[in-house]
Amino acid sequence: MMEVKMKNRLRWWSGLGIIFILLLGLVWACAPAPAEEPAPLAEGPSFPIEVTDQAGRVVRVDKMPEKIVSLAPSNTEIVYALGLEDRLVGVTEYCDYPEAAKEKPKIGGYSSVDVEKVVEIQPDLILAANIHKKEVIPRLEELGLTVLTLDPKTIDQVLEAINLAGRVTGKVEEASALTAEMEARIKAVTDKTETIPEAERPRVFYILWHDPLRTVSAESRIHELIIKAGGINIASDLEGGYPTISLEAVIMANPEVIIAGSGHGSGKDAPFQFAMTEPRLAEVEARKQGRVYEIDANLTSRPGPRIVDGLEQMAQFIHPELF
Repeated sequence: MMEVKMKNRLRWWSGLGIIFILLLGLVWACAPAPAEEPAPLAEGPSFPIEVTDQAGRVVRVDKMPEKIVSLAPSNTEIVYALGLEDRLVGVTEYCDYPEAAKEKPKIGGYSSVDVEKVVEIQPDLILAANIHKKEVIPRLEELGLTVLTLDPKTIDQVLEAINLAGRVTGKVEEASALTAEMEARIKAVTDKTETIPEAERPRVFYILWHDPLRTVSAESRIHELIIKAGGINIASDLEGGYPTISLEAVIMANPEVIIAGSGHGSGKDAPFQFAMTEPRLAEVEARKQGRVYEIDANLTSRPGPRIVDGLEQMAQFIHPELF
């Protein structure tokens, strides 16, 4: 009898356990799914930040710059290309691109910066150029202002300058995207020109100015543009980045392509008109073949994002069969 009671009691507890397990499963199934953890927010730029600028100076930027002053047209173009125009509070009288830059407050000329005007603005960051290193930069730093020098001497260094500006302004991704696009466009040109044999590369004469006659040597970025565009610079061996050259030397070199830079003040077309009308150049191959071209000098001389536009145009002039 006792054994029967024990069996009945075990059956009862066993059934109760099964019911409990079923109820627990039901509750679990009906319970709302646990909320997903929110994705971590992308970390913004961390300040203060220390960088080495293109003059070799260690520069500390204490906070995200909200007020930026540009002391060079190329720097202004970089600022706009990175989407920083709302933070730009001062530019030079020569900062004319994009068009909106002309409306920004002026702080003097390129080589004649009005330091007092800059101080009045109290910018968080000043983007200077190599021309300012002897006088302007020391004065600004003595007054407690943060100055970063952008001084690219090659096309690769132009890309570095853009990335450097992006780092100190919190625009790292934008700078990376811009330089990647520029690199792709440069490669699209050099893929077609770098294998051209020397004998098939046209001799190129680039005119910076006509009086005195001034050109570019191997020490200049424009020389690099000529080479990447598939040409030979007839003045590559001259000393100095932008040397004078005699007309006799040009005639002796007999360039097959002449490219004249324009955009310098009231006489902006003067170099091109000189190349087209100078009687002593009449027998030069470029004139005889109708291969005298004009290019906006700001595309070739300014070390900013538009230097790739300059490369593409020069490639079209030098190798129209390829571009």
